[in-house]
This record gives sequence, C-alpha cells and structure tokens, in this order.
Amino acid sequence: MLHIDALTKRFGQKAAVDRVTIAVDRPIMLGIIGRSGAGKSTLLRMINRLTDATEGRILFEGQDVTALTGAAVRRWQSDCAMIFQQFNLVPRLDVVSNVLHGTLNRRSTLAAMFNLYPDEDIRRAIDILERLGIAEHAPKRAEALSGGQQQRVAIARAIMQDPRIVLADEPIASLDPMNAQIVMDDLRRIHEEDGRMVVANLHTLDTARRYCDRVVGMRDGRVVFDGTPAQLTTGVARDIYGADASFSEAATSTAIETLETPAQRLIRAVEAGT
Repeated sequence: MLHIDALTKRFGQKAAVDRVTIAVDRPIMLGIIGRSGAGKSTLLRMINRLTDATEGRILFEGQDVTALTGAAVRRWQSDCAMIFQQFNLVPRLDVVSNVLHGTLNRRSTLAAMFNLYPDEDIRRAIDILERLGIAEHAPKRAEALSGGQQQRVAIARAIMQDPRIVLADEPIASLDPMNAQIVMDDLRRIHEEDGRMVVANLHTLDTARRYCDRVVGMRDGRVVFDGTPAQLTTGVARDIYGADASFSEAATSTAIETLETPAQRLIRAVEAGT
C-alpha cells in the first residue's frame, strides 16, 4: 500500500530525514519512535505533503505522492488525514463545526466561508462524535473542552475526511496518562474497525509496544529499527535513543526512564505492582 523510498529532507546542510525506506503492504497500526529531533514529524509532514521532500519518493498503491501538484495534492490530503499534537482546532467554533472542517477539501469556497453544510454531513459528524464518546459536547465551543476531549474532536475531524491513512503526530504528548490511553484506544479502534492504516509518532516504547503492530525507530533522521513490538529489546532501544539513555530494571523492555514523565513512571510502577 505505502512505499517510502529513500526519502530525504534537508534544511541547508542538515538532513532532518536521511534516505528513509519503509514498505507497508496492508493497513496496520505503525508506530514511529525516537527522541525529539529524530525526524519523526518531518517524515509525517512529507507523507501528508505539508512539506516537500528533497529526494526520494512516496508511493501509495502505485501513485507517486511526491509528484502530485495543485488539486491532486489536496485530494491526497483528504485521503491522508493528519492529527496534530496541539489539536489545530478553531477555538471559538463549536465542536460540530470543527469536525465538519474535515470536509473542506471537497466543499466550495462559498460554502466554507458561510459555514454551510448538508444535513447529511452534520448527522455524520455527530455520529462520529458519538462513536468517540463526546457527542454531548457537540454544541460547545472547542476551547471549553479539556485537552483529551479536544484531541478526540481532532480525531473526529480526521475521520470525517474518510481517509485511507491517518497520520498522528505525537497525539498524546500534551495529555495526562488517562486521556492519553483514551486517545490511543480510539486510534487503535479506528484501525481495527475501519480497516484504516494509522501511523503514529510516539515518544515511549511502552505505548508503541501496547498499541502498534509494527514499530520503526528513528535516530538522527535515519531508520535504525524496523520490526515487531516484541523485538524492542534493551539493546534496540539504546540504538534508537542513544547509549547515554539510562534504564531501570523494570523499564528495560517497555520504556526509557529518562524520557518518561513522573506521572508515566508512576502509572507503570503501579501496573507492574512495584
């Protein structure tokens, strides 16, 4: 389905993404892990065509995504929805209107300007919010919701596009552990129930191991690991995060202690019974 071939992005002399090659032959939930600055976000932005590649190609079902121009790029961005760490909602608009923004790529400029949507789209937006457990917040302004609720609105907006691929760029980085679990559960259900490919940038190994079918580890813009969650050993983690990363005995197979928040460490310790 998705073939990323020697993809490179340079900013001046620095390669933020360096000849990355990843092949995915079916809809899976793919996790991309690595330290900040490893190139994870740049990679997702190139897949979505928010950023142009310097070299290499992105193929989706044989179509060269990197060669698309104009309206074809906008059509691709409808098929390849993006969820951001900071939600990217319109704070003063109600929740339903924010979800309906997922249809803007196929709406006329006039309809978008006056916030005009067919009843069918409005009903579908509410159905998606119901599915994500936040339909009761539909008439509220987005800014009135908690961070976890806003991220679920952002997920609903992405699903409103009816995409083939959902890209999630650090979707839980700004959330507390409880809301982070809810959001990751939602993304996993979207993959399993809808048959959509989900590609998520994640910081911690424990999240990748719990939710992803396959994990790609990046370091300094390059892929240094590509395998199953079960293959994420301590040695592999050091390859991804660097030899200077410190581990506790309880975290060697799940998460790097230095990259966890105190709350995450506490949750993990409670779950482990320590």
